[in-house]
Amino acid sequence: MLAPISIDPRSHRPAPEVSFIVCTRDRVAVLEACIKSIQLACRAHPAFAAELVVVDNGSSDRTAERLASIADMSDIPFTAVCDPRRGLAAARNAGLERARGRVLVFVDDDCAVHRDYLRDLQRHYATGERVIRGGRVEIGDARDLPFTIKRSPVRERLTPDVHPGGFVLGCNMTMHRDVAARIGHFDERFGAGGPLRSAEDTDYLVRAVLLGIPVEYVPDMTIFHHHGRRDRKAIEKLHRDYSLGNGGLCLKHVRAAPWLLRHFYWAARSALRELVNGPRFDHELKLSHWPIVGMNMLGAAKFAVLLVARWPEAAQVRQDQQANAEAR
Repeated sequence: MLAPISIDPRSHRPAPEVSFIVCTRDRVAVLEACIKSIQLACRAHPAFAAELVVVDNGSSDRTAERLASIADMSDIPFTAVCDPRRGLAAARNAGLERARGRVLVFVDDDCAVHRDYLRDLQRHYATGERVIRGGRVEIGDARDLPFTIKRSPVRERLTPDVHPGGFVLGCNMTMHRDVAARIGHFDERFGAGGPLRSAEDTDYLVRAVLLGIPVEYVPDMTIFHHHGRRDRKAIEKLHRDYSLGNGGLCLKHVRAAPWLLRHFYWAARSALRELVNGPRFDHELKLSHWPIVGMNMLGAAKFAVLLVARWPEAAQVRQDQQANAEAR
């Protein structure tokens, strides 16, 4: 459960309107560019008061040292959190627990925020409607392949007819604080660094829909994604990882959201059509539907194993036992 909005006893100032939450691991070079872009956006629209929460997810480079230095010089409230628990979902949860803003903004460490981001954000949240809202994601470097982006010019809401994966990207996902309180923490079985490698953001969207919370994409609130993937091998790996997570997602929500199975059926049908020269999943990147089908099935099987093994509860017990042993 997220803590209620309160007065910060250290500064005697009310909580900020916005919390930017950035999770990072061993990517200090791109992280500094991300932080700088957020600070510039905050200076461009100071009326919508913001803070920055950066979660170091067990980095072994000089991330902790640089964060301490940046915090000392930052002209916006800055909180550095060290959370050694491996996985993006665990890091997102640590950020949720420390964020104080009324609106929460998740931005990946390899992204840069548009200068007008806060102006767009304030306009969209002026109505007070409780939603999860994602914005436009552009390529940050023209040398990177056009993947993990969303350029649609159309404002729309998620329905069962649309696969939730990629509808709102986790690198540019926002919500009211009380929406996050209703949905709860991210599922740590999902996400980069977790057993299912991806889909912690997609799982969050599905859980929102099941609670009757709208999920909306808007064609502004823009960020630029510097993902650095410039060859098909890297894209194919990410494509498989996304499919693995989505397979686990299908099994997790098979009773409450059976419409997810419809998307698996469509992928399987499209894969069969590829055998007779049907269209690929992505013609430009030459990505096939077959990895989606295979990895979906593997992801569902892996989720079943995690369920039987009671992960992550069992993993947490092992970590606690190890910590107690080391303390003796």
